[in-house]
Amino acid sequence: MKNRGRIVAFFLIVLIFGGLIGTTVTGITKDINLGLDLQGGFEVLYEVEPVDNGAEVDRKLMEATVETLNDRVNRLGISEANIDIEGEDRIRVQLAGVEDQSEAREMLSTSARLSFRDVNDNKLLDGSDIKEGSAKQDFDQKTNAPIVTLQLKDASKFADVTTKIKNMGSPDNLLVIWMDYQKGDSYEEESMKEDPKYISAPRVTETLNTTDVMISGNFTVESAKRLADIINSGSLPVHMNEIYSTAVGAQFGEQALDKTVFAGFIGVGLVMLFIIAVYRFPGLIATINLSIYIYLILLVFELMNGVLTLPGIAALILGVGMAVDANVITFERIKEELKSGKSVMAAFKAGSKNSLSTIFDANLTTLIAAVVLFIFGTSSVKGFATMLIVSILVSFITAVFGTRLLLGLWVKSKTLSKRPGWFGVKKEDIKDIALKDKEEPKIFNKQIDVVQHRKKFFWISISMVVLGIASLLLFKLNPGIDFTSGSRIEILAEDTITTEEVEDGLSELGLEAESIVLSGDNNDIAVTRFDKVIEKEKIAEVTSYFKDKYGNAPSVSVVSPIVGQELVKNAIYAVSIASIFMIIYVTFRFELFFAITAIIALLHDAFFVIAIFSFTRIEFDITIVAAVLTIVGYSVNDTIVTFDRIRENLQNKRVKSFKELAIIVNRSLVQTLSRSINTTVTTLLAVLAFLFLGAQSITGFAIALTVGLIAGTYSSLFLASQLWLIWRGKMLKNKPVDFTKKKKVEGPQV
Repeated sequence: MKNRGRIVAFFLIVLIFGGLIGTTVTGITKDINLGLDLQGGFEVLYEVEPVDNGAEVDRKLMEATVETLNDRVNRLGISEANIDIEGEDRIRVQLAGVEDQSEAREMLSTSARLSFRDVNDNKLLDGSDIKEGSAKQDFDQKTNAPIVTLQLKDASKFADVTTKIKNMGSPDNLLVIWMDYQKGDSYEEESMKEDPKYISAPRVTETLNTTDVMISGNFTVESAKRLADIINSGSLPVHMNEIYSTAVGAQFGEQALDKTVFAGFIGVGLVMLFIIAVYRFPGLIATINLSIYIYLILLVFELMNGVLTLPGIAALILGVGMAVDANVITFERIKEELKSGKSVMAAFKAGSKNSLSTIFDANLTTLIAAVVLFIFGTSSVKGFATMLIVSILVSFITAVFGTRLLLGLWVKSKTLSKRPGWFGVKKEDIKDIALKDKEEPKIFNKQIDVVQHRKKFFWISISMVVLGIASLLLFKLNPGIDFTSGSRIEILAEDTITTEEVEDGLSELGLEAESIVLSGDNNDIAVTRFDKVIEKEKIAEVTSYFKDKYGNAPSVSVVSPIVGQELVKNAIYAVSIASIFMIIYVTFRFELFFAITAIIALLHDAFFVIAIFSFTRIEFDITIVAAVLTIVGYSVNDTIVTFDRIRENLQNKRVKSFKELAIIVNRSLVQTLSRSINTTVTTLLAVLAFLFLGAQSITGFAIALTVGLIAGTYSSLFLASQLWLIWRGKMLKNKPVDFTKKKKVEGPQV
C-alpha cells in the first residue's frame, strides 16, 4: 500500500504542476517585459556635461537629470522605460514599444532651456520666469495656425522687456525665442539660414503688460504639442551628448520574437526526445522537470520585473542544456552502478550521491562566468547574463531536487527493481558485483586508450592555434558596429530588395554606405555600414524615408569610438577576472594543477571561437563576446566533470609511476565520455535550432556557441586532462604522489 502511495504521489505532483502551468503560463508570458529587440524601440547612451562652466557632474545632478527624463518619458505615454545612471557621467535610456522614435529622441535629448533674447543675443527672460505646467498647444485666432501658449510669473517684468525691445527700433525690435541656446550661437548667423536654431522671432511694436505669451512658428499640431510638453517637463541641468544609440523597427522586433520562440520550441522538443531516447524512463522524468524548469524561469523573471531580450531567450534555452547536463551526470552514474551489479535502489542512491559534488562544481564555475558577464555587460548582454544566472540556479534546484524526488518515488516503490532496461541498461551489460574495478570501462564493448594518443591531440591543438594566430594576423576580425565608430542601418522590405535600390535611397538622403549586404529568406533585408557617425537629425530622415518606402521602420545603430574601445576593454577584463575567480575556486575544490590546466583549456576554446570568426569573416559584435564568455563558463563546466572523476579515482591511492597515473586518467576519460557527448549533443540541439530557425540577429551568437561547445568538449576530453597528466606525471620521477591524504571535498548534501 505504501509503495502504491508513492506512485499516486508522483502523479499528483505532476498533475498539480501541469494544472498550474496550464492555467498561469499564458498570463506570465504576457506580463513579461520585452526588450526593444523583441518589440521595437530604441536605446541611447548619453554622456552628460554641466550647463554652467566650472560646475561638476555629481550624483545629485545625475539623479535630478534622470527625474526630469522620467517625467518626459511619462508625457510620451511610455510605461516601461529603463533609465539608468552608468558610471559618473553617463545615462542609458531604453524605450521599448515606441512608435515615433524621432519624437522620443528629440524630447529626451533637448535640454529644454527656454530663453528670450534680443537680436544681440542678450538674455532677457528664461525658463525660471515661466509658470510651471502652463505651456499648451493652441491655435492662432487670426490664422488658425498651431501655436504654443504659456504664462509668465511677472507681467511687469515682461512689460519692461517688451519696452526695451520696442525702443530698439526696426529692424532690431525682435524678441528672439531660443530653445537650448549655447555659447557661440548667434541670431545674426541663424537668421540667414533656411532652418534656424531659434524657435521664432516676433516683432515687438508696443509694450505688453501681460502674463500670456504666444509662441508662433512653423509648427504642426504634433510639434507644437511636443514643444509644450518639453517646456512643461522642465529644463535639464546638463547637456546630453549622444555617444551610442540603436533603434529597432517594430517589424524587426516582431519577426525576431516569432522566429526565436519557434526555434526555442523546436530546440526544447529535440532535447526532450533525445534525453528520452537515451535514458528511457529517467529521461521522461527529466523532461517533466525541464517543463517545470522553463515555467519557473519565466515566473522568476516576471517577478523580478526583468526585460526579456533576444539573447535572454537564448540564455533560457542554453539553460535547458545545462539542466539536462545535471540530469545526464546523475543518470550516467546510476547506469554505471547498475552495470557494476548493484540493485536499482543501491544504484540510485550511489549515483545520486556521487554526482552531487560534480553538478555543484560544474554549475558554480559557470555561474562565476555569468556573474562577471552581468557586472561588465551592458544592455542586451546584461539581460543575457541575468537570464543565465537565473537559469543556472533554477536548473540546479529542478535537477538536484526535482528529478531525484520524482525518480526516487518510483525507485522506492520498487516498481523498477527488476527493470534495469527502463534506465537504458541491457541485462548482458550488467556484471557480477564481485568483479567491480577488475575490468577497465569500455566504449561500445571495446577498451580504448585515449591517453596513448595525447601527443596527436597536442599537435592538433598547437596546429589550430598557429592557424588561428595566422588568420588573426592576416585577416584580423570583422568587427561589428559595437567595436567600431560609425553607423549601421538595417532595412526590412516586404519583398526582395536590391543593392541598387538601397544605394539610390541613401543617395537621395546624401549618404554613401561603406558596404551593403543583403540577407533574409528572400533578400528582403539590407544591412548597410557607414564609417562615420550619422547625426541624429539625419537618422530621423533615414527612418522616415525607408518607412515610407518599404512600410517598416529600419533599425539604426550609432556608436562613437569611445564606446567600442570600452567594450573591448570590458571584455578583456571580464575574461581575466572570470579566469582568476575560477582558478581560486578550482584550486580550493581540487588543486592548483587542475585549476591551471582548466584555464588553459578555456582560453584554448575562447581563442578557437575568435579564430573561426576571423577565418570566416563573420561579423564580430557584442553578442559574440557574450557567447565567448558563456563558452568560458561552459568549457570549465565540462572540464570540471572530468577532473572530478579523476579526483574520485585517485582517492586513497599512492601512485608510483607515470603509467599508473595514465591508466587512472584514461579510465576517468572513458567513464565520462558518454556524459560529455550526450550533454554536448543536447545543448547543441537547442543551439542549432537557433542557428537554423532563429532570427538573423542571433545567428552569429549561435555560431559562436556551436563552435565553442565542440571545442569545449574536445579540450575537456583530449587536452585539459592530459595536460594535467603530463604536468603531474613529471613529479613522479622524483617520488610517488600520495593521494591518500587528499580527501574529496564534499558538496552540498541532499
